[in-house]
Amino acid sequence: MWLLDKMLNKLIRSGQLIITDYDGKTYEYGPGGDGDPIHVRLTNKKASGHIARYPQVGAGEAFMWGWLHVDPPHDIRDMILFVTAQSKAHGDRALQPQGPLKRMAQKAAAKADSINLKSKARKNAEHTYNLTRRLYELFLDEDRQYTMGYHRDLNDSLEKAQLDKKAHIAAKMYMQKAREMDRPLRVLDVGCGWGGLALYLHKHYGCEVLGVALAPDQIAFCKERAKALGVDDKVKFALMDYRDVEGEFDRISSVGLLEHVGTPHYPQFMKKTHQLLVHDGVMFSHCCGRAGPPGFTDAWTRKYIFPGGYIPALSELVTESEKAGWQIMDVEAMRFHYSHTLEEWYKRTVMHREEITEMYDEKFYKMWLFYLAGAEQSFRNGTLVNWQIQYVKDRAAIPMTGDYVYEESARLRALEEPPVWHLDPALKEAAE
Repeated sequence: MWLLDKMLNKLIRSGQLIITDYDGKTYEYGPGGDGDPIHVRLTNKKASGHIARYPQVGAGEAFMWGWLHVDPPHDIRDMILFVTAQSKAHGDRALQPQGPLKRMAQKAAAKADSINLKSKARKNAEHTYNLTRRLYELFLDEDRQYTMGYHRDLNDSLEKAQLDKKAHIAAKMYMQKAREMDRPLRVLDVGCGWGGLALYLHKHYGCEVLGVALAPDQIAFCKERAKALGVDDKVKFALMDYRDVEGEFDRISSVGLLEHVGTPHYPQFMKKTHQLLVHDGVMFSHCCGRAGPPGFTDAWTRKYIFPGGYIPALSELVTESEKAGWQIMDVEAMRFHYSHTLEEWYKRTVMHREEITEMYDEKFYKMWLFYLAGAEQSFRNGTLVNWQIQYVKDRAAIPMTGDYVYEESARLRALEEPPVWHLDPALKEAAE
């Protein structure tokens, strides 16, 4: 316990954390006074050492294995947010490998893991996105948006935040250009998820969309949605690597994809998309990002959640896009939005604990909670943001000022009301 004790004595400066080790001995950290203390119990002799050597992996695995328990009324999210909020300068570093040699080893392992050849990229996508459909239905919004919501008002529902995000994206893609053309805009949606953005763009602009992704069940679900809406002749989906796409497109959207591309493949991504876009087209990219310099993906996330994944620094994206011939017209750092989305995903996951453990098991459920809470702290207390970047080949492809973005976004937001989450407990109570 001495190593974990040393680390926490240095880190905890406000509030109070009380840890009871496997042998019953109690350790207290912090001066108290800021709300009720958080009580943590370690039930295995190896737990403290496992956590101290690499907190992000060790704490996650200890929680999954039942070695670490957080006593009510608090939970694992409370513990993670409490520890990482102690010093925002520490942020994610408080959870990373302790010691320069361990950090170097993990950085090297993460770099090797980011090499995503086609076969590996498909395997990684299936690991992440081919989980039971019902799982995603239980915690995502009605449109199954698995990326940041645009929380313009923190009182808005998750469904409203996700609808507003799609409006913001469409406006940044300058989709209103469709009204000036004598043919439908051709859109490529790279990493199309469950099809929500592709269907939204067609609904509001009548464009023809090709959505591509590598998870078979995602694509099957997308096709089912398009067919049910009677638009499968205009909104098409393919189980395909973006590197195999051919043709020309007026618009390219990439939402939540670059995190899976891997830094060694950024040149290929930038070159291929540049080849696919028409001269006066627009490409839009939305991805998780680092507000600081390049880093590496932690071992826990690589092992359990996003194998091959990496969250890029802006410098990495800009450097490679310039080499490919892109001109960047707009960059927006969406700072805290994702923390609010992740908070709601966490709450919805907890709400469906019984069903999730029946589908999988208690270990999986705990893994998912730790993933969501850990991701939330990275956007709330750490240095992660979401980058929204607009790329063009020709600067004349967009209007002179940026007014068009906010005007179009407001117009779209006024057109429709967000759906109601069909699993909302309030609906069940009203029905009863």
